[in-house]
Amino acid sequence: MPLGIFGFMALWSPFFILTLVFITVVYFLITVKWRSSFMENSPLTRKEAAYFILAMILLYAIKGSPVEVMSTILFSAHMTQMALLYLVVTPLIIMGIPNWVWKAAINLPVVKPLFKFMTMPLISLLTFNIVFSIYHIPLVFDNVRTDVTLHGLATVILFMLSVFMWWPLLNPADEDIDLSGLKRIGYILGSAVLLTPACGLIIFAENPLYAPYYDPEEFLKALALCVPVDTLQGLTLTGPELFTSMSTVNDQQLGGVIMKIIQEIVFGVMLFNLFFQWYRKDMEKQEKLSYEPAVDPSPTK
Repeated sequence: MPLGIFGFMALWSPFFILTLVFITVVYFLITVKWRSSFMENSPLTRKEAAYFILAMILLYAIKGSPVEVMSTILFSAHMTQMALLYLVVTPLIIMGIPNWVWKAAINLPVVKPLFKFMTMPLISLLTFNIVFSIYHIPLVFDNVRTDVTLHGLATVILFMLSVFMWWPLLNPADEDIDLSGLKRIGYILGSAVLLTPACGLIIFAENPLYAPYYDPEEFLKALALCVPVDTLQGLTLTGPELFTSMSTVNDQQLGGVIMKIIQEIVFGVMLFNLFFQWYRKDMEKQEKLSYEPAVDPSPTK
């Protein structure tokens, strides 16, 4: 059955894309046009602008395109959406916002103490992975995915926690955090390990865990969060099986595998970049030593 039955508004979310365009316009007003008002001389770099625009494009692709509807039909689409949102979009946004904007935001009296506590490496590492795992407990998941308020709140909380998790690694504007060398490797590996139990539970489960993907009534409740009610009332739907030939269990297992693979790819890139930085610094030191004149140890006469 084609997704077109849900209509243009549900599949392409024009209001969401207008919101992202508005955010992008405000971003360039602050970082380019109004920059001098903040007494800052650091210009917006092309790399920062590219990161931010790419983040907005990906955000629309996973939350405003048909992927959003697919995430209520297929658990594998949901996990792909979650992985890209919290493991790809979040670091792109962090790297896309100039340091002086971050400093102005996190130094606000109300924000600073909370941000300082939540970005402590151990705290940030544990909170995101624990809350993400709790979110995928069947009882919690079933309630969140069928209630518009809980769903929105969970999305915002997980996004903020993902910012805190990525902050010690990217650290664009916080001199209090010094996560370098082996600590950085340990942080990356720790995050990979902490997410493994949740993925393992999903991958090796022999029965469907989440009611919105196998119970017709719960399926329609979840679908109503992204498809207009009047559109759903004109359709005869019994469950996700109308849109896929995969069994619910296989779809569920595929979702866990996708989440783990995307995490491994993202963290693998981070580790590769870290080792490359070490290699480049080592080469620079060697080149510097090779150009230094030799000192004659013999005493002068």
